[in-house]
Amino acid sequence: MPGTATTLDPLFTATSAPHFTDRHIAQLTAGTCAAIRVPHFLDQPTCDSTLTALHRLPTTDYDQARVPTRIVRFGPALNDFRTPDRKLDTERYWATADSARAAWTHAAMRPDPIAISLARLGTAWGAAITLATINGRPVFGGTLREINSGALIHYDDINREFPHGCFDQDIVAQLAFNTWVHAPATGGETTVWRHRWEPANEDHRTAYGYHPTTVEHTQSVTLSPQTGDALLFNPANFHAVQPNPGGRRIAFAFFLGLTTTGQLIAWS
Repeated sequence: MPGTATTLDPLFTATSAPHFTDRHIAQLTAGTCAAIRVPHFLDQPTCDSTLTALHRLPTTDYDQARVPTRIVRFGPALNDFRTPDRKLDTERYWATADSARAAWTHAAMRPDPIAISLARLGTAWGAAITLATINGRPVFGGTLREINSGALIHYDDINREFPHGCFDQDIVAQLAFNTWVHAPATGGETTVWRHRWEPANEDHRTAYGYHPTTVEHTQSVTLSPQTGDALLFNPANFHAVQPNPGGRRIAFAFFLGLTTTGQLIAWS
């Protein structure tokens, strides 16, 4: 049942910083921070150039039977290929990933917002970030999402989603990265709750997410999107995106995983 405690966790706050650091990543994986935001992570010329090139990417909509709010996307997400027994349909996944990789190369997006983001986060961590691998084969990393109608309350946890394992690497913590190349004047806020999945939450399932009663009376932070800003948070905490009444909310995103050997790997 939803929590009713009124005492707030003083550590569950959103922090703004000029750049990401290894301490930020450590705080998020340890649960001693709610979110880290870096304003102007991408400069305006990079955002403008990216928007100009977007038409070269083959975007599609999610299946509305599974995702009732319209979300335009480019790039495969592992969960799209999860079988009923919580394994990866590798044949379908690799075919889609290879096609997306070819489309990304053909789009020739320069500057490359995904490459920039991974490089800067690797500098922050002190070691280059590599893509997760499956049987030695790198997965696809980096997606485009245009979310204007909002996203349901949900969580992301690769270890729970694929309990039999998915990657060659073992993951001990997962982070979500987003950078907005276009943000609406109002709306489109990201809210992160200090709540992680519990078995009783399944009583409040709706489509791919959960009913708002799941996080009722739960501490949260809310951040408004701004063009060029970047956001890093722990997606094991329930989170959602609010609708925006006008304009477009376009972000590039990927997940980071901290492995048992202290490396950071990426996937989408």
